[in-house]
Amino acid sequence: MAALARSRLAAAADPTRAPDMQRYMKSDMPFHGVPKPARDTLVRQLPALTSRAEWLDTVRRLWHEADYREERYVALDLLRRYARWQEPDLLPLYEDFIITGAWWDYVDELASHHVGPLLMAHRPVVTPVIREWATDADRWKRRVSVICQLGAKGETDLSLLTYAVEANVDDADFFLRKGIGWALRQYARVDAEWVRTFVDDHPGMSGLSRREALKHIS
Repeated sequence: MAALARSRLAAAADPTRAPDMQRYMKSDMPFHGVPKPARDTLVRQLPALTSRAEWLDTVRRLWHEADYREERYVALDLLRRYARWQEPDLLPLYEDFIITGAWWDYVDELASHHVGPLLMAHRPVVTPVIREWATDADRWKRRVSVICQLGAKGETDLSLLTYAVEANVDDADFFLRKGIGWALRQYARVDAEWVRTFVDDHPGMSGLSRREALKHIS
């Protein structure tokens, strides 16, 4: 299946788009120049995967054998397409993709659509892992710890969110500061007063995080 997906991506390539896509993403890996709508269609038209083992093999091969960035995008698309097979035993796979992907397009997809849903479905197992990631040396794992609850709304684990933010609030990294602001801004849709109080209680929070957190609070 991985070979078929790669061949169809190559057939859909648009060399006139590829350089701009690579520049925008600041990617060392080249692009085929396949836009997202075309990629979505391609993924929908792939033959169905009939076992979890085949699914994982396809995803791993697309990711680790990728010569073009869209191959990794298709790996993530297939992860989402077969969400019924997501279980906590996939956390090491997601961790591998976070570390080896090491850029916001991959990491944010993994945080929002894979790690986050696993957390909500299996809190006793996943929460300790996210707490470990919050203090990891890898900044992208730390970003995931901060933003993985973006879709949790009223089910947000505030203790975990607080821990992840406080573990990284002093970090000068742009992506961590932006992630902190994003996570708080999202939770402000549920409880703006909690977010306002949290920001006030952390005067050392960066201006970027603060502005993002309070962006839609009057």
